[in-house]
Amino acid sequence: MSQQPYGAPDGQPAATNQPPPGLDLSAVRTPRPATGGPAGTAAAPGQPVAGTAPGQPGQGAGGPVVPSLVFDTTEATFNSVVELSASVPVVVDLWADWCQPCKQLSPILDKLVDEYAGRIVLAKVDVDANPQIQQLFQAQSIPTVVAIVKGQPVPLFQGALPEPQVRQYFEELLKVAETNGVSGTAVVEGQAAEEQPLPPKHQEAYDALERGDLDAAASAFSSALAEAPADADAKAGLAQVGLLQRTRGLTLEQVRQEAAQDPTNVDAALRVADLDVAGGHVEDAFIRILDLIRRSAGDDREQLRLRMLDLFEVVGTADPRVNKARSALTRALF
Repeated sequence: MSQQPYGAPDGQPAATNQPPPGLDLSAVRTPRPATGGPAGTAAAPGQPVAGTAPGQPGQGAGGPVVPSLVFDTTEATFNSVVELSASVPVVVDLWADWCQPCKQLSPILDKLVDEYAGRIVLAKVDVDANPQIQQLFQAQSIPTVVAIVKGQPVPLFQGALPEPQVRQYFEELLKVAETNGVSGTAVVEGQAAEEQPLPPKHQEAYDALERGDLDAAASAFSSALAEAPADADAKAGLAQVGLLQRTRGLTLEQVRQEAAQDPTNVDAALRVADLDVAGGHVEDAFIRILDLIRRSAGDDREQLRLRMLDLFEVVGTADPRVNKARSALTRALF
C-alpha cells in the first residue's frame, strides 16, 4: 500500500465498501455545527469581535466531551466513535498484542494526539477481539491507521512510521477535516469546566490586547504560528487581530461612500467588508467580496480571495456561513 495520505477529490473523505452488519460508517451524514474554537481571540479589551462565539481558545467550549483523548473501542461501541467524528477527526489505530510494529507505533500516536490537545482523538482497536472493524477498513496487515471524518473513512498509512511522518499525516488529516467542516476540539471529561492555561505565546497576545497593543498581539500570534503552523487558535487570533488593525479609525459611513463612488475600487470594498464582519454583518461581507471576485482578474482577484480566506478565519471555519461562502468562493474562482 502507498505510504502517502490519500482521499477522494476536492478534499472529500474517501469511501469504502459497505461495512459488516452492526457497524455503521454512515451514521453521520451531515456535520453538526461546531461551537468551540478560538472565539473572541482578537477582541479589543472587553469587546469580542462580532460574529464570533464567546469563550477562550483551548478550553474546548462547546466541543465534544470524551473520557480521554486516547481510548479503546470495540464493535459494540464503534458507532459512538463514528458519531464523534462529526465534531472532531478520529484516528483509528488497528493493532494486536502480538504485533511488535504496533508496539513501536503506539507511543508515537499517543504522544502526537496529546500534543494536538483535542483537535484529534485516537480510538484503539484490538483486531483479534474486534475482527469486524478490521474487515470494515479492509486492513490487510497491522498496524493500520485510518481516520473517520464526518462519518466517512479517510485512509492514512500502514506500518510503524517515525514520528515526523506520522505528524505529516495528522497535518493532512486536519486539512481534510477542516475542508469538510469538522474542526471542533474535544474536551476530556472532568476538565470541561476547568479553565486551562493558555500557551505562552497566546497569553502574550492576550496580555497585549489587554494593553490595547494590537501590533504586539499580532507579533505574538505570528510567533506561535511559526512554532506550530497547525495552531488553529493562533491562526484565528492573528486573523482577528488583523481585522482590528485594518478597521482601526475607520467609520462605516465614510467607507461605504467611497465604495459607492467607485464600485471597482477593491480596497474600498474590502474596507466595507471588514467593517461588516466586525459589526456582525458576515453574509453581507461575503456577498460583497464574491461579487467583486466574479468581476475581477489578476492581482485584484487574488487580493479578494486572500481577504475572503482571512475573514473565514475571523468568523470561524466551522460557522455555517463560512461553509456556504467557501463553496460559493470555489464556484466563483473556477
